[in-house]
Amino acid sequence: MLLLTGWICLTLTAAGCQRAEELTFSTSEAVQELPDPLRKAVEYQLHEHTGTYRRPKMLGDPDMSLEHLKHGQAVYQRRCAQCHGVNGDGLGPAAAAMYPRPRDYRRGIFKFTSTPYGSKPLRADLVRTIKRGVRGTSMPSFRLLPPKDIDAVVDYVLMLTHRGEFEEQLAYAAEVDEEVDPEYVPDMIDTVLGSWERAARQEVRPLTPQPAFTAENVIAGKQAFLSQGCSKCHGEDGRGQTRDNIGKDTWGHTTRAADLTSGMLHGGTEPFDIYRRIYSGINGTPMPSFASAFRENPDTIWDLVAYVLYVSNRRRAGELPPPGFAKPYVPEDERVDVVLD
Repeated sequence: MLLLTGWICLTLTAAGCQRAEELTFSTSEAVQELPDPLRKAVEYQLHEHTGTYRRPKMLGDPDMSLEHLKHGQAVYQRRCAQCHGVNGDGLGPAAAAMYPRPRDYRRGIFKFTSTPYGSKPLRADLVRTIKRGVRGTSMPSFRLLPPKDIDAVVDYVLMLTHRGEFEEQLAYAAEVDEEVDPEYVPDMIDTVLGSWERAARQEVRPLTPQPAFTAENVIAGKQAFLSQGCSKCHGEDGRGQTRDNIGKDTWGHTTRAADLTSGMLHGGTEPFDIYRRIYSGINGTPMPSFASAFRENPDTIWDLVAYVLYVSNRRRAGELPPPGFAKPYVPEDERVDVVLD
C-alpha cells in the first residue's frame, strides 16, 4: 500500500499536479479601476455585508445560515461555475464557446420571469429555470437534483446577484462622490433589496381566461403577428431570417430573435409561458413588452399564443419551411475558436 501510494504521488508530481488555488471572489472592472483608497473602501463594505468566498453572507439577511450558503456554493461549483463563473459573472471557462452566453448574475437581470418587463424575477422563477433548464441553449435541466440542493443553490445565486448589485451601487458612489460614506450604505442595500421585494407583489396573471384554441385563434394571431411588429424580427414565417434580426443584449453580446419554427422556445412551451413572453417581453434583450399594445384588446395576446404554438410545431407536423440562407448567430469578429485535442 505504501509503495502504491508513493507511486501515485510520484506520478502526479511528474504530471505537474499541484494544490489547487484557493477560490476567491474578485471585484468588477469598475472597482478595479478605482484609486486604491476607494477600491479598498468598496472591498471593505462588500466583505462586511456579503462576506467572502469562504464565508459568504446573504445581503440584508443575517439569519441565513452559513451552512446553507456553503451547501449552495458546493452545488454551484459542481454544476454551474463552469459556465456562470465563480463570481456569477457569466465568465466560466466554458462560456466563450457558448451561444447564447451564460447569464451574468451581477446586474440582477434575468430573462425569463413571471413579473413585468424590467422587474426582478420571483424566487419561483429561478427554481423553475433550474428544474427545467432553458430549451435550445446550453442550460440543462437539473430537475433530478434533490430539493435541498435546488433550494440551496437558488439562494446562493441570489447571494451572488445581490452581491453584484451592491457592488455596482458602491462603485457608482465611489466614482461620483469620490468616497464611500458608510452612512449611505444602508440606503444602497435598501435600493438593491427593495426592487426584489416589489417584484414579489408584481406577478403577471392573464388579463383574460385562456380559450380553447381553434383555427380562428391561429388566423387572428397571424394577423396580429404581421401587424404588430413581431414579423420585423421573427420574419413573416417565424424563422427570424430578417435584416433587422440582430442586436445586442444588456450584457453587450450579439443576440437574435428566436427561430420560432425550431420549437426551441427558451422561455417555455406552455401557453402561459408564451403569454408572459408576449406580455412582459424578455429582460435584457431587444424583445419588448407588448402589454400596452394590447391593453384595449387583451384577447389578442391569446391569439398570438395560439399562432406561436402553431408555428413552433410546424416541423414536427412535417410542414418543413423552405430552405434559406444559414446566418451565423455570432459575427466573425466575436467568435472564439475552440481547439479540440
